[in-house]
Amino acid sequence: MNILIVEDDQRVADFLERGLKAEGYRIRVAGTGTLGLEACRDLWEQQKTGVRGLVLLDLMLPGMNGLDLCQTLRASHINLPILMLTALGRLEDRVAGLRMGADDYLVKPFGFEELLARIEALFRRGPLIAEPVGSVLKVGDLELDRARFSLHRAGEEIRLTTKELALLELLMSAPGRVFSRQRILTNVWGIDEDPLTNVVDVYIRRLRSKVDEPFGTSLIETVRGVGYRVRG
Repeated sequence: MNILIVEDDQRVADFLERGLKAEGYRIRVAGTGTLGLEACRDLWEQQKTGVRGLVLLDLMLPGMNGLDLCQTLRASHINLPILMLTALGRLEDRVAGLRMGADDYLVKPFGFEELLARIEALFRRGPLIAEPVGSVLKVGDLELDRARFSLHRAGEEIRLTTKELALLELLMSAPGRVFSRQRILTNVWGIDEDPLTNVVDVYIRRLRSKVDEPFGTSLIETVRGVGYRVRG
């Protein structure tokens, strides 16, 4: 498995590189946001051949900051798992990072064991690219192309974040099947998520605002006391 470290602090980069190499990961380091973007594109091309990859991304970078880099990757449908590592630990900083498309966020200083656990959790989730290339999910007039990470309804493109896309993909994989909140948490956010969190409900509301409400017909249904499904 490949890990790209985008970090301009040489001491931090060296520490991460040594520790992760000792754990058996193949490491590449980029010291600026611009170089990081180029390296991410290379890593994405490798992932298409089945070589898994992940990005450890600092926020305060020369050339292009981490938020801009993350946003650029997601806008380009580069779906590499991204774990942000930064000293910016305020709530608004964490929210901004996640909204730009990061999969996880770890504040410096951090414990190396926690970093390893978070990396392992991201790799366990499995990338959307693992689906057969060219496979398309269709439910009514809703069409999800899992190879291109694109979504259309009634011929109109709908922009989703990485997590929104992963959640919708799960629901569309079995139209009519009810997925419990815990099952959704396990598949989309990883098994370590708190089952009492309301993150699933929040993301369902966000999906409905993009996928259902503008089109006047609801495909995403709530099964009270059980979970959610896409109407088949």
